[in-house]
Amino acid sequence: MAFSSDEIIKREIVDTLGNSVGDLRLRIFTQSSNEDQKLFEDGGLTFSFQGADYGSCDACWYINDSKSGKPNPVIVLEGTDALNRKSSGNAQYQRFHHALGAVRNGLIGVYYLKKGVDKIQEDLYGMAYFATQKENGIYLIIDDLSILKDILLLYPKTEELRQYINNYVNQMYQIFQRKFVEKYNNDWNKFAEERSIIIKSDHVIKHAGRMRRNFTDSSQRAGHIAVGEMYLPKYYFYDKKLYYLFPKMDLEDLEYLDANKTDDKEWYLLRHEPNVEIKTMDHIQGLPQQIRRHLLKIKDEPLKGTILSLYHECTAIIVNGLRNDSMRII
Repeated sequence: MAFSSDEIIKREIVDTLGNSVGDLRLRIFTQSSNEDQKLFEDGGLTFSFQGADYGSCDACWYINDSKSGKPNPVIVLEGTDALNRKSSGNAQYQRFHHALGAVRNGLIGVYYLKKGVDKIQEDLYGMAYFATQKENGIYLIIDDLSILKDILLLYPKTEELRQYINNYVNQMYQIFQRKFVEKYNNDWNKFAEERSIIIKSDHVIKHAGRMRRNFTDSSQRAGHIAVGEMYLPKYYFYDKKLYYLFPKMDLEDLEYLDANKTDDKEWYLLRHEPNVEIKTMDHIQGLPQQIRRHLLKIKDEPLKGTILSLYHECTAIIVNGLRNDSMRII
């Protein structure tokens, strides 16, 4: 019987790193379980920050407080076998937020993508690098558990550990930067154009063809991907406000999802991420009525064939309008 991605990663963690390293103890649920969905302080592997619960993780190394015996988390890992499962594009981003709660709490967060037939998207290294600059903790993208083993063995040798991590964070930046120069000629405007992003003086707009059903049909996992794609512009332009624009949705769709997805972690993150606002066609001031009619006509239709062509025609006009300020987000 084939193992799931989670089972493969968890078995590898235990086989490679063991159940403890020095004073660090491992919390992991190797069998199928919902225990990881509990908050860490309740015995699980989920981390919360400012009222938002992030995705459950696969493993955490902690130390027991010498006085209270309370477990204090140190390093948190989210892993995936996605590189062996035809995940070569933006789907790699969908688990980025799982370790982010730990990073925002000042911990070391690790997103481990087991080596496979595909490679890690260089953008992921950039996301982790800029998150490390912005947040309280450190975010690392790895494809080799020996890197994590080195960190575990160095803990708590403060200066050596700091130097090792700093070197690796710089390596992540170099991987991102080389690709950025090669693919985008070191030009943020070229990058933005290819990644459906519009750069303005005090904000950026990321547009995507999401529709209501993407967030209500569990088989589509669009919530995970939408969250992952949000964090790319969020961290690449972390000094600007982010408007996450869904032109195929209207205000009614947004209100419906707010009312019916109250227990959904991904939707909560999308709606409560600091300095990020979800926008729809109804938030585009100056949107031509004909374009709005087209978008309303296709808003519940999958993006393929003639529907995709019409959507691209509409968004081309919207993007041009937002760039030349004949339209703006309100």
